[in-house]
Amino acid sequence: MTTTAASASSLGDDWVPGPDGMRHRRAARVVVIDDAGRALLVRGHDADQPERSWWFTVGGGIDPGESELDAALRELREEAGLLLAAADLEGPVMTRQGIFHFLAETCRQDETFFLARVAAETALSRDGWTAMERDVLDELRWLTPAELRGQPHEVFPTVLPDLVEELAGGWDGVVRHLGTEHDDEPAATDAPRP
Repeated sequence: MTTTAASASSLGDDWVPGPDGMRHRRAARVVVIDDAGRALLVRGHDADQPERSWWFTVGGGIDPGESELDAALRELREEAGLLLAAADLEGPVMTRQGIFHFLAETCRQDETFFLARVAAETALSRDGWTAMERDVLDELRWLTPAELRGQPHEVFPTVLPDLVEELAGGWDGVVRHLGTEHDDEPAATDAPRP
């Protein structure tokens, strides 16, 4: 669905129409890994497609004047109740552009991913979820790469199980650039892995 700059969007004010009319925003995301090699993930669904559910990393839009790193720290606090400092994050470890259908709109999100390592017993909280997040986010859960591969829901980015395995052993300092990934289309089986 193509929208104009003057039209309202249920996505929120941080989603602005790009030159092609597609809603766009920049986002900071965090691959959170505990000392057991599990990733902290969020499962959500689209209110317009409640039968479709997917797993993704903690994160969200970057506020005006906010750095990617500051946005990542804020999103960790709001979405998972994790109070970390800038020194606790590594990276960025990955970038991608996601194109997806959400709330009856096709959107483009430029994402920068950081890495955080926490203890397995770290307490989590959903107290910072907004009303919209409470409507479309279903749970926070620790998942191993094998569990992530074996569950029935979609995973974004699609390389996440492989990335978690790699990062659990330590980040090599290389920023993986995934390019554009269309989240509403099946992933190609021969897609390059980071």
